Amino acid sequence: MHEISDRRDREGDVATGGTMIHVVIVLALTATLGVIGFLAAGSVARSATRTNGTVSLGKTKLGLILVSSRGHTLYMFAKDRNDKSACSGSCAKFWPPYLQRGKPTAGSGVKASLLGTTRRSNGRMQLTYNKHPLYSFALDKRAGQTNGEGNVAFGGRWYALSANGTAVVKAPTTSTTTTTTTSATTTNPYP
Repeated sequence: MHEISDRRDREGDVATGGTMIHVVIVLALTATLGVIGFLAAGSVARSATRTNGTVSLGKTKLGLILVSSRGHTLYMFAKDRNDKSACSGSCAKFWPPYLQRGKPTAGSGVKASLLGTTRRSNGRMQLTYNKHPLYSFALDKRAGQTNGEGNVAFGGRWYALSANGTAVVKAPTTSTTTTTTTSATTTNPYP
């Protein structure tokens, strides 16, 4: 009887030891993948914020809007107030601030008088346009993309900007309904 009980204890120890090794391996892999993901996200955020300070107009599906020196859409955050950014930490990873190096330059179609800068909480200078701090969007991978337009994230809505420095709101959708006697056009007032 003792032999059976001793064998079960040893087998249990082996199973427990094997399970522990499995758990340690899984945790090590998870930690490694987490670090790689963190470093990759930081790299994307840093590359998206490098700028020579040029703001231009670019043609997109939204019409003519502000774009970076690389042709990426520039956004405003509706939560920003008084020329100050309300986006930092994880917000700034998804919506990298358009940081300033040197004097800002107004590209074609952009009013130089509306260009400016604001100091971020980390001391870096961020470009502004018509007192709106400017951001790119991490999911806009190519020039001309406007994937961030109208998104609600981090407590506010995000908009591309027009040449006069106001939010570009998607044009309202229009539909035509036809009946046997009359036709009517209705406009949806919601972006």
